[in-house]
Amino acid sequence: MYKIQTLNKIASEGLALFPRDSYEIASEILNPDAILVRSAEMHDLSLPETVKAVARAGAGVNNIPVAKYTERGIVVFNTPGANANAVKELVIAALLFSSRPVHKAAEWAKGLAGKGDEIPELAEKGKSQFIGPEIKGKTLGVIGLGAIGAMVANDAIGLGMNVIGYDPFISVDAAWSLSRAVTKAESLDALLAKADYVTIHVPQTNDTKGFLNADKLKIMKKGARVINLARGGLVNNADMIAAIADGKIASFVTDFADEELLKTDGVICLPHLGASTPEAEDNCAFMAVNQLMDFLERGNIVNSVNFPKCKIDEPIPAKGARLCISNKNVPNMIGQITSILAGAKLNISSMTNQNRADVAYNLIDVDDRVNQNVLSNLEDIDGVISVRVIEGTTIRQEPVTED
Repeated sequence: MYKIQTLNKIASEGLALFPRDSYEIASEILNPDAILVRSAEMHDLSLPETVKAVARAGAGVNNIPVAKYTERGIVVFNTPGANANAVKELVIAALLFSSRPVHKAAEWAKGLAGKGDEIPELAEKGKSQFIGPEIKGKTLGVIGLGAIGAMVANDAIGLGMNVIGYDPFISVDAAWSLSRAVTKAESLDALLAKADYVTIHVPQTNDTKGFLNADKLKIMKKGARVINLARGGLVNNADMIAAIADGKIASFVTDFADEELLKTDGVICLPHLGASTPEAEDNCAFMAVNQLMDFLERGNIVNSVNFPKCKIDEPIPAKGARLCISNKNVPNMIGQITSILAGAKLNISSMTNQNRADVAYNLIDVDDRVNQNVLSNLEDIDGVISVRVIEGTTIRQEPVTED
């Protein structure tokens, strides 16, 4: 029986994927095997030694101490692309209301209540204060062309915008999904100089934190509009407020409110609505749960932010076992591991090894059971982080889908 602890409310449709005869799910549970989380802060959370994985139902993992968990051999999963359409739709809406001040117009119109028959005439007289430009024919700069950025770029093309994109690390899959009408910017500065609108879709790292600052804002066109629904720390808010006061930036839409932004005319703050759709919550839960089951039952890793992708599609030998071994990415680890298995007369029927930065991960199928002495010998290898064995008869054998 696997134990899953939920730190946030996870979509019930996703949780329903867990077979109740082999999984126990609760928000309060002793010695869980895995954690399901959305936005709960985990940096100061003490995890039991039993925890093998953390699955974030969403893309960002700023709330998870990834480096610390990597040292313990805890695999951290996320769900890239599961909420992409929800965020994309809000970006498109932000493009429109950054130009057309419909939010202000709606609030003003509410103030006409009680005027009775005068309302139509008052509305006609007052509407001129809410004029804003159309987006058709304007240039949109998309910074980051992952799942969300590519979708935004493609839809903006459909709305008649000229789109330029910048992403030095674009994946092959993202490149295939991108419209041919999207123009590649040779540099970030080149994009900022040409764009009437800029939307940000990059992760927050040490390299990207506060990257849109005074120096970059100076490059932009006077009256440009900026949208940040990615991560609050990507924009230097003080520099943005100054740029709005100077008239350099006409409008800033952000999903990350703070005190000073809320006080600034020209800033539209949303309460972190990017993925707030029932469809996105379901999709994230489906992906997170599937990834956890595939890992716990078969040792497979897909969409981890700290471990390499590593899979064996074949079922675990019915009379044998699968060893899941994480170790430091240093020489001679595989040789030491296989020597111990050979000494125990365990035949390897299938094996894969993958690495990512300083960590490596091994899946090894053997044709017989693995006793505690073998496990202890593997754990004693200098550089081994964790060892887990899954017996072939313990859990369902049918594969779990990646998506």
